[in-house]
Amino acid sequence: MTDPQPTAPLTDTADQTTGEPAHDADNDFNVRELADVPSVEVISRAAVMLMSAAAEKLGLAADDPDTAAARDLDEARRLITALAGLVTASVEYLGPHAGPIRDGLQTLQRAFREASTHPDAPGRGPGEKYTGPVY
Repeated sequence: MTDPQPTAPLTDTADQTTGEPAHDADNDFNVRELADVPSVEVISRAAVMLMSAAAEKLGLAADDPDTAAARDLDEARRLITALAGLVTASVEYLGPHAGPIRDGLQTLQRAFREASTHPDAPGRGPGEKYTGPVY
């Protein structure tokens, strides 16, 4: 597998750096680039993005998660549930990536339970309808 090449976001209005109108050739380049990315890599990137966002919403990036300004358990619940659905639906395609992604998901589910003032019953936490209870 080759290293992924960074691509600029697709935009129909203007180039982000110059403010110039986007050119069709730029958009064609980005579309072709995405077409060359294997599906397992797209799924893995989506999972990592969901994990990172959930960790931020749990306040795990802060020195003290309990006082983190970005902490939002409702948002974290949604992100963890979306991650659980993605992982469950695509586990057969992830191959060797499945284990670490599942471990990350379970870590987030446990962190959510610890952060909750009133923890959900086992099997009722974020994403647990897809993964089963996490203790």
